[in-house]
Amino acid sequence: MATQMTATTRADAQRGGSSFLRIAIALQTLTIFLQAVSAGLLLTSSYGETLHSAGARVMYGASMLYLLAAVLAWKPGGGPARPVWHASGFLVLASVQVVLGIAHVPSVHLPLGVLMFGLSVLALARR
Repeated sequence: MATQMTATTRADAQRGGSSFLRIAIALQTLTIFLQAVSAGLLLTSSYGETLHSAGARVMYGASMLYLLAAVLAWKPGGGPARPVWHASGFLVLASVQVVLGIAHVPSVHLPLGVLMFGLSVLALARR
């Protein structure tokens, strides 16, 4: 009876961690997409720079949330460690993206943003 209860509790924890992870990846994907929209506004309007700058902070926070969700799905939930590595790599890419944006290097900043969006959609489709 105790073994069955432990297995049920672990399965519930994995489902909860997995749904939080899915939500975090979806939020990250949405924020990256909104960054692309605000980049277009950056070129056409006076408030585009403000939106893109604020969006960068939100996107970076979403990347940190993705890492937190991956760790919580892995450690207490007993899930696989692979999402933690993916989320860590994504946080590194987001850090590079922020540095390139601040340094005004659009020749690398833009393609990296497209790559990040593609990887985020792929991670979302895998979940």
